Amino acid sequence: MAEEFDKLVRDRIPRIVRENGEEPVTHEVSGAEYRDRLHEKLDEEVAEFHDEPSAAEMADVLAVLDALRESHGIEASEIERVRREKAEERGEFEDGVVLEAVRR
Repeated sequence: MAEEFDKLVRDRIPRIVRENGEEPVTHEVSGAEYRDRLHEKLDEEVAEFHDEPSAAEMADVLAVLDALRESHGIEASEIERVRREKAEERGEFEDGVVLEAVRR
């Protein structure tokens, strides 16, 4: 009996499955399908972080974000530069400010 997953997994998962005496059924994706699968994986990992806010779950979120960054050809240094610019212009998220409304 097979357990169905149909989701992107870390590269060494098939080997681990084999080491556990089971046979993985896999295929590789690339291009737009790879990015789509990464977006699905990001949603999954963020949901897991919501359920269990921990360093391990945050590491999973960051790993997927890093893969997305690479798949879109965005340099880490560019992200940091833009993050700093936004922080300078608009601030960070340290104070817990909630915007309720803007009256005109």
